[in-house]
Amino acid sequence: MAAPGEDSAFPARPAPPRLSSEPRATTLLLAVKSPPQAGAAARMRGVRLPGLCVPYLPGLRGALWDAPPSWGWGGSGRAAILWLWGPEASHGAALRYLGVMPAYSAADDALTTKLVTFYEHKKDSSVPSHQATVLLFDPTNGSLKAVLDGSVITAKRTAAVSAIATKLLMPAFAEVLCILGAGVQAYSHYEIFMELFTFKEVRIWNRTKENAVKFANSVNGPVHVCSSAQEAVTGADVIITVTMATTPILFGEWVKPGAHINAVGASRPDWRELDDELMKNSVLFVDSREAALTESGDVILSKAEIFAELGEVLKGTKPALPEKTTVFKSLGMAVEDTVAAKFVYDSWSAAN
Repeated sequence: MAAPGEDSAFPARPAPPRLSSEPRATTLLLAVKSPPQAGAAARMRGVRLPGLCVPYLPGLRGALWDAPPSWGWGGSGRAAILWLWGPEASHGAALRYLGVMPAYSAADDALTTKLVTFYEHKKDSSVPSHQATVLLFDPTNGSLKAVLDGSVITAKRTAAVSAIATKLLMPAFAEVLCILGAGVQAYSHYEIFMELFTFKEVRIWNRTKENAVKFANSVNGPVHVCSSAQEAVTGADVIITVTMATTPILFGEWVKPGAHINAVGASRPDWRELDDELMKNSVLFVDSREAALTESGDVILSKAEIFAELGEVLKGTKPALPEKTTVFKSLGMAVEDTVAAKFVYDSWSAAN
């Protein structure tokens, strides 16, 4: 059995790249703690990494492979939640919370915590629903080493995990990619999927069509904007759901037999993206059983049976079954943020 990062699909992790000054790249590293002898409390730095997803895939794959049940809060890398109820809070009020996601990666000797806020927007808003900051600590003494843009880290690492799942679970000769949703996760998924896979056609659907049109006009490469979710899904080989839906928007009767679905949205126990037919008639993979059984409405409400964690497939203890219709329910784990944050910090260190 090959160690993580040593097969042809995921080559060994390269050395940290030199940092690009390309203006369209994303600034990730917000502040670096200076050593005490430097006299300054912190130095503001910008790390611009246009292709963050792909270089750290082997490390992320290794974290999914190796992580014991103790690398994150509560055993699954889940968040400790502080609910925020304003004076207007009542039944049906918008959800608001602050989450704390600490984790340690032994393989990377990296210690982090992510602070993430979620504010449900009842109407379209210029402010993202999720905002986050990642703190990277020195695991030998607990001192703060860096502050990173957690929103970008989250978007990139989530897409990277979906890419790993897709590499393992998608049907052979997949030609049509479908994205449901046009927010931050749609962009990060499109970026890495275009870099790793070859699709003849890419489709997108969003409840607000203007946002889907904006997406299609802003990415590199042709994207077909569909008028309905059913139109987008019909005949697609790989489907990515990255929506804020609370009731199903993807139905089993639309899905091509043998297709692979990455279900990224619906991260609350009473929210849904996928209907019961699709959940029960697909082979279900998750990042964490514990998290899926407590946080995923798609899993909890459908009572679908979990076949395997993604790490079990990577280890070879469970088969991938790409010939079947497969669903990967992604909820995210704190150790994924840790691996990504360490990669960004190491890249900055190599350039400085």
